[in-house]
Amino acid sequence: MNKQKISTEELVSMLKSRDENGFNYLYDNYSGALYGIIIKVLTYKEETNEVLQDVFVKIWNSINSFDENKGSLYTWMLNIARNAAIDKVKSKSFRNDLKNQSIPDFVNDSKSLSTEQKHEFNEVQNIVNTLRDDYKVIINKSYFGGYTQEEISDDLGIPLGTVKTRSRAAIKELRELLKGFKHNI
Repeated sequence: MNKQKISTEELVSMLKSRDENGFNYLYDNYSGALYGIIIKVLTYKEETNEVLQDVFVKIWNSINSFDENKGSLYTWMLNIARNAAIDKVKSKSFRNDLKNQSIPDFVNDSKSLSTEQKHEFNEVQNIVNTLRDDYKVIINKSYFGGYTQEEISDDLGIPLGTVKTRSRAAIKELRELLKGFKHNI
């Protein structure tokens, strides 16, 4: 496949028709960004690579559930990656592996992102920064920090119900703000 840009709509169409070139393009252009999100949650390179592979399998198998009216393909994939990483952290085998690790393999995730992906990530972060402070802190902790709602509640010292309410309100507001964020990949 050549290196020309493909629009989001074309890419989704290719993936839905099970076109391997679409999958290769997706991987080539988004693996760095998804890796960056996963490693922020896991911090261990070995598990990050495993989760990244699982994320691409899930994207491939779940592409028919993607709804462009609910958000961008990029945001949808970031959510899948973040949730997969959190699931890995919660798994018993991961916690046992952590006990057996002597020195963590920390990696600077920014090296794995292309300039375009850094730009997209920064655009999303800038939109998040326009939210009111109580929404912004919850979105930053959950989506960029990998915290669960329970962890946010403990960290901020506020009730879990308040975290859930603010999360829903923040996501609703972000949906509105991100409607104009559609662009080519």
